[in-house]
Amino acid sequence: MESTSPFYSVVPEVKYSPPWHDLSIIGIAGSSGSGKTSVAMEIVKSLNLPWVVILVMDSFYKTLTPEEHTKAHANNYDFDCPDSIDFDLLVSTLEDLKQGKKAHIPVYSFANHQRQPQTTTLYSPRVLILEGILALHDPRILKLLDVKIFVEADMDVCLGRRVLRDVRERGRDVEGIIKQWFTFVKPSYTKFVEPQRHISDIIIPRGIENITAIDMVVKHIQRKLQDKSESHTEALRKLGLLAAKVELPQNVHVMPATPQFVGMNTVLQDPATEHVDFVFYFDRLASILIEKALDMTSYVQTTVETPQGNKYLGLHPKGSVSAVAILRGGSCLETALKRSIPDCVTGRVLIQTDASSSEPELHYLKLPPQLEEHSMVMLLDPQMASGGAALMAVRVLIDHGVSEDKIVFVTCAAGETGIKRLIAVFPKINIIVGRIEPDGEPRWMEKRYFGC
Repeated sequence: MESTSPFYSVVPEVKYSPPWHDLSIIGIAGSSGSGKTSVAMEIVKSLNLPWVVILVMDSFYKTLTPEEHTKAHANNYDFDCPDSIDFDLLVSTLEDLKQGKKAHIPVYSFANHQRQPQTTTLYSPRVLILEGILALHDPRILKLLDVKIFVEADMDVCLGRRVLRDVRERGRDVEGIIKQWFTFVKPSYTKFVEPQRHISDIIIPRGIENITAIDMVVKHIQRKLQDKSESHTEALRKLGLLAAKVELPQNVHVMPATPQFVGMNTVLQDPATEHVDFVFYFDRLASILIEKALDMTSYVQTTVETPQGNKYLGLHPKGSVSAVAILRGGSCLETALKRSIPDCVTGRVLIQTDASSSEPELHYLKLPPQLEEHSMVMLLDPQMASGGAALMAVRVLIDHGVSEDKIVFVTCAAGETGIKRLIAVFPKINIIVGRIEPDGEPRWMEKRYFGC
């Protein structure tokens, strides 16, 4: 008897790892003034990718006590020994980034010798270059590094570069710089920095002038990124095969094909429809979708007094409702959004699919503050085909603290495979879809809406 393929009535839960999961970390160590920063910047320039960042270890200097602060201003504090760096925080930050999580990078003031209260948010790099004199010192960091680089230069050259840098960028005086160099920097180099040379994968003498060594590093990173891209694309393909075997669950809400709804879609689908009419009917249809999405939020009972003096038992939204548009198409839905929720706060994500690999790429991210505290977050996109961009967008929201069950994906049209792929990975989200369209249909709604 011939066996048949299994058909699931519920979606089997699977995992999705975005392209920035398990990012490549390159460690660059060397003496102060050896040219580490120049080498790091040359690698970034050669890669020519938007998601390569340099993380400078100086940001992780420890907060000084009042006594240490006084010593620092008198150039009597050793900033070149391992005890001056908050390695626990640095390791924790690198581990979070390695797992694809958002990280908060400290901001250090060299003029005041203090860590500032504000931080810089870092999210979704695919290559991170850790640059610092002790980048290869901590064994915990070594386990996270993909490539270990040591940049070396003549110590007299290093001193000259340090003098120029500290005077120009950090407001120091030459006498204090020289004193600190011979008291702390040079002894620390011999004791802590130079030993890193022996555990490095690549030694780059002459820094940025060593084009051959830098090219080796760049080609290694490019190969690794290509392997990760192919793995990500294959994972999406397998996810599509799995999704084809499931039925749509109850949290996928396809709008009923009422005469009114079919009539509006007829106007939108007709190539002869004038632009002004297309925008009118699109906004009208989108408003219905937004209103349906609002049924997914939480409400609390409240009593109001009517103009006639009667008591009315009603409902109020339990918390704030926000929306994030997947650019550029998601902007089409914002007119309807503002008509339904005039004070709704909005955010943006720009996700584009690479033409050669079909891999979705995150290019821009701007989310409302305290997004994780909102009662519902709508994710807006007029069309969804494969579901790759939607998968990435939901992953971004979850990585920024939004609970999966608070996310409502709103789309005018979507392919069935894309919907099943999205709900297989994130089974707790709600999906509001105007109509099911053939898989692989090209995006066209935003072009008609914006006229270009």
